[in-house]
This record gives sequence, structure tokens and C-alpha cells, in this order.
Amino acid sequence: MAISRLGYRILWCSLAAVTLVPAFGQEPVTLGERLYLGQCAMCHGARGEGGRGPVLAKPKLLHATDDASLNRIIRSGIPGTGMPGTGLIDAEILAVAAHVRQLGAVRPEPVAGDARAGSEVFFGRGRCVACHVLQGKGGIFGPELDGIGARRSPTHLRQSLVDPAADFPPNYAWVEAVTPTGRRIQGLRVNEDTFSIQLRDLGGQLHSHWKQELTSLRKDLKRSPMPSYRDTLTATELTNLVAYLASLQESQ
Repeated sequence: MAISRLGYRILWCSLAAVTLVPAFGQEPVTLGERLYLGQCAMCHGARGEGGRGPVLAKPKLLHATDDASLNRIIRSGIPGTGMPGTGLIDAEILAVAAHVRQLGAVRPEPVAGDARAGSEVFFGRGRCVACHVLQGKGGIFGPELDGIGARRSPTHLRQSLVDPAADFPPNYAWVEAVTPTGRRIQGLRVNEDTFSIQLRDLGGQLHSHWKQELTSLRKDLKRSPMPSYRDTLTATELTNLVAYLASLQESQ
């Protein structure tokens, strides 16, 4: 029996609101919530509060400005970022999108601290610009921080400041290479293939080497060149720095 296109839309919208039967004593969950918790919450937080991925508990999303773009991002991801595509069918994508919109209806908790005072820490005692680029200025060793407040939650930002080794970007690696002359080079991996590797040292200089010509090559996936600010900054300075980083939102 043929089903009209309108019929499909009605079917999909119904699936998006499906409520799964819970175990005794548990709150019911929708299909979209179950899929979100299983596939999205690890990066975006169970309530959309953010983490490795952007905060979703806000009315306007940077890349998903309407329902069509939100569905497209869930299906295909965002190239060049940590957001992957999915193998969900159309009805499941609609269900997840509906749940994400519900998360956006919740007002996010205010960020503690003084962003203006945090700016002084960023450019002063914290020496963050020595490694990180912001508005086209600063070092080139660390990741660019423009819009970091839209990509990371305040909780994740604080954790990165006090325990930098707790989380790493995909393909991040600290490399130590020894050349045939005995020169030891340490830095971050920029690119690597089967035959060669490129890294940037602490001074920002790029190095490219054929692997077979190196005396030794070691990669550490659990080491970060960024120091911990747990004992370097006071509790107030740390809170203000998080507030400043959280305020760095990309233009909507």
C-alpha cells in the first residue's frame, strides 16, 4: 500500500515523540532522548550543558540555525571538527533533533566569575597568549581560542586549566624525534603519514622528517605541554579566567 509524502511526515513526527516504556519506578524517556544519551551526551553533556562538544542548552545554536541545518548536522556532522556524522535513519534523526530543541528551551546556568578580570589573567599572569591565538594575535603552539566558549562548556574549560592531560583533541600527540646527528626534537604532531611526520616545537618552528631516517621516534598520547594552573592561579583568578573563556562566543 502506497503512503503519501504527507503520510511519511506524520509518521516521522510521531516517531520523534515516541515515549519508551520505562522500568518500574523510572521516568519515561522519548526515543530522541534515548538516542541522544547513547550517541551525543558523551560530548555535549546529558542535559546539553556541553563538554568536549558545544553547549546545546541554549535557544540559538551556532551552526544549526534552523531545523533543516540541525537535521543535516546530525546526519552528516561538521567537516573539520570533532562532530561526526551518524548512521541513524531519517525518523531517528528527527527524534534526536526534537530532543535537542527541547534542551535549548532550558535556560543555561549563569557562569560564575568576572569575565573582565579573567581577561586580565588571560593576557597577564596566565600568559595564555604566549601559546594560544586569539583574534589573530598570540602564539601558534596551542589551539586557537576564538569562540572557545561556544565549543566548550565552563566545566570542561576549568578541567582543561587544572588538569590539561584529562582530555585531548583527536589525533593529538606529543612527539620526540632523534635525528641521525643526535639532535633531539620535541613538539606537537602537525601531520603524519606512513613515511613522514611533521611537528611544531615549543618555539613554533615546523620540522618535517622521513621516518626511516630518524634514529628514534616516540609519540605520547597522554602528555600535554600546557601547564596546570591549579596551583599557579588563585581560586578567584581561575574562576574569572573560566568566565572570560566562556564569554568568547563566535558570532551568531
